[in-house]
Amino acid sequence: MIPRKEHPKPQFQRDNWLNLNGEWGFCFDNGRSGEARKIYENPDEINGKITVPFCVESELSGIGNKDFIYGVWYKKSVDISAENAGKRTVLHIGAADYKTTVYINGRKAGVHEGGYVSFCFDISKFVTAGENTIVIYCEDDTRNKMIPRGKQSEEYYSHGCDYTRTTGIWQTVWLEFTEKTFVESVKYYPDYLTGSVTVEAKLSGCADLEFTASFEGKDMGSATVENAAGTVTFTLNLTEKHLWNVGDGKLYDAVITYGGDRVKSYFGLRNIWFDGYKFMLNGKSVFQRLVLDQGFYPDGIYTAPSDEALLNDIKLSKKFGFNGARLHQKVFEERFLYHCDREGYLVWGEYPNWGVDHSDPEAIYHVLPEWLEELNRDFNHPAIIGWCPLNETWDYAGRRQFDPYLSLIYRVTKSVDTTRPCIDTSGNYHVETDIFDVHDYEQNPEVFLETYNLFLEKGELRGHCSDRQTYTEGLPVFVSEYGGIMWVKETDKGAGWGYGNAPKTPEEYHERYKGLTDALLDNPKMFGFCYTQLTDVEQERNGCYCYDRSEKFDTEYFYKVNTRKAAIED
Repeated sequence: MIPRKEHPKPQFQRDNWLNLNGEWGFCFDNGRSGEARKIYENPDEINGKITVPFCVESELSGIGNKDFIYGVWYKKSVDISAENAGKRTVLHIGAADYKTTVYINGRKAGVHEGGYVSFCFDISKFVTAGENTIVIYCEDDTRNKMIPRGKQSEEYYSHGCDYTRTTGIWQTVWLEFTEKTFVESVKYYPDYLTGSVTVEAKLSGCADLEFTASFEGKDMGSATVENAAGTVTFTLNLTEKHLWNVGDGKLYDAVITYGGDRVKSYFGLRNIWFDGYKFMLNGKSVFQRLVLDQGFYPDGIYTAPSDEALLNDIKLSKKFGFNGARLHQKVFEERFLYHCDREGYLVWGEYPNWGVDHSDPEAIYHVLPEWLEELNRDFNHPAIIGWCPLNETWDYAGRRQFDPYLSLIYRVTKSVDTTRPCIDTSGNYHVETDIFDVHDYEQNPEVFLETYNLFLEKGELRGHCSDRQTYTEGLPVFVSEYGGIMWVKETDKGAGWGYGNAPKTPEEYHERYKGLTDALLDNPKMFGFCYTQLTDVEQERNGCYCYDRSEKFDTEYFYKVNTRKAAIED
């Protein structure tokens, strides 16, 4: 049985592909000497076993080694038909942490640096008809100050808000076979007012390009560009207007045909912008009822055990009354974003910057390249309504962040994507940003309310790192982390933590949750909130649900608290 057998890239899908998940050969290389010893030429040493796409530390991998791991090798034999061997052959890796080198039949095919975003190599010149050997080497060092680690623990044990590490491959590996003339990438620019979509397609070769759109099987129009080459841009006026909205993720299916290449895709008809303090979605003020989602799983760590588990997290969130999430300190896989698109679930795309020394200008070379990969990979998802490249850029060894580094990442983000807002660094410390968000774990609802009433009445954000960041009047504001109330079920006792003093009774928990949330819903200058967090994660016990996704409380009460109309909403 192949784990995670679904297509990993539903927004850019070809029929001719081969899922390589399942059993691979495996061995450790903590001395990182395998390349010098040329294991890739005679890979007999790779004689252990692992289940891909689960990381070495996870139970689902069949290994479960949670110690520090610096190097790992993978091996798999793949049979390629004569027909496919004559095509363009591409090896895709959904994600592998951190530096990945691929060898095909003993020859180096490519190197990728970055632990979170999908990447691929054209391996056409390395493969032959019949049996081929794929060898993959990954090395990592969680404690290296230039390697982004997100919430992976830099200490032996999980601690505080850092959890079990992830090493090596942790998303689907697959082969894709295309024609020599093919579509490299596509970007969609929808216009909800005119009911049209502008398509920017990057092409390799020269052929006629045909783009067709449909909605629930009904034709919505088509466009043809003859002798298309390079990058082409055209606009399709859709015959019917079906808007993508919160909780109603209406999607148009698309098929792109270019020569002999055929790509299945989709897009949503929606536009977003800010009108003063209001977040506007297709011309209506929408309040973002977000939850912090860290994307950890007890058995898979960074990797969901199944596609159903990805969708279930969205359903659990909506059951609690949230309409979206901050995808926190991790680049979530494209299957998850696909489900967000379908569910009309608002999400913020974030980068796992923790672990990097933000005081060192050299950090830009270790964050920006992969951040650009994320921006381009996920550009077309209607569910993504904002970008947040950095989170809480705390001092490193007593040194403050290098402000031009933050400014540059913000400006590059805005140059790549003019359609979405960007928060330079969530919580602290803002340098150049479209939104001034704050993190506030005050547990007393009365004090919490007083803080944001002061902002409402005088435009002051008191106590939010005012010595390092200054609020500019008129910037949109939301509290992008709050709450974090600890609660541990009687059946789930054990060491753990949450913010502030834990409530002693369910009634006290309910009262505190409602008081904090009401303070934000009732503030006409707040366009949203983000509650910490969706589930417990290991020792952090402040989730709305337990780590195994079981309920802590009857969710009906919280659904009513979260979903009532906000002051800023239409």
